[in-house]
Amino acid sequence: MKKFFNTKVKVILALTVVVAVAMALLGTLGEGASFPERVVQGIMTPLRAGANGLTRGAEKVYSYIFKYESLVAENQRLEEQIADMENDARTADTLQRENQRLRELAGLKEEREDFQLVSAYITTWDSNDWTSSFAVAKGTNSGIAEGMVAITAQGEVVGVVSAVGSNWATVTTVLDSSLEISANIASSGYAGMVQGAYTTGAEGMLRMDYLPTDAVIRNNDQVVTAGSTLYPRDLILGYVSEAGFDETGVAKYALLKPAADFENMEQVFILTSYVNE
Repeated sequence: MKKFFNTKVKVILALTVVVAVAMALLGTLGEGASFPERVVQGIMTPLRAGANGLTRGAEKVYSYIFKYESLVAENQRLEEQIADMENDARTADTLQRENQRLRELAGLKEEREDFQLVSAYITTWDSNDWTSSFAVAKGTNSGIAEGMVAITAQGEVVGVVSAVGSNWATVTTVLDSSLEISANIASSGYAGMVQGAYTTGAEGMLRMDYLPTDAVIRNNDQVVTAGSTLYPRDLILGYVSEAGFDETGVAKYALLKPAADFENMEQVFILTSYVNE
């Protein structure tokens, strides 16, 4: 569009210059001019009016182009300001979430003063129907080793470090069907084994197996770690959503909703040291 304006202006200016030169040459004609000169002057009189019109037109076009370019520049400036504001808002939201996690972590460390934790942000996910893992940008340089537990700021189990490098680590989550964790139903003490549910329709859930046949299991019962060489006691695994008898008809099982919010997870805390009670 700018190219079109430039071409049009050049044409108008060229015509204006030609007419202006002619006007200047004839402007010296006076009353004593000869007949041919008067004829020419008669012809040029309307041309003078046309030239004035062309000049005014050129001024309008220039004015329009100037306003157009000013609007383009202003629009670009406003777009940059909006982008900066959106980035500031995202940064503020991120900092607010991080501050909330740190407050929750402070509460956890008051309860468990023996916990030594390394904060790590999730960089990539690798999940499908059977496996679930993610990578973090912390590794042996930060004191992380294989077999360490990853938790949330609220003490919810996320998974276990399954591979580690100097500045990275892979965490296999509790949703992975290969991970088995000894657990108890907190309110009753019933013991069982928890792993990622691998049956159709139970995606994103945990399954607790080997519960006693006569176990009384209620919805929303909290399930926690029983304690082992890997897991401290009483870390939260999930909450009962339904229960029934397993395929043998001898033992009961329970489906659990994971305590950790995997869909919105950004940051985890690797438990590098604790006192096993």
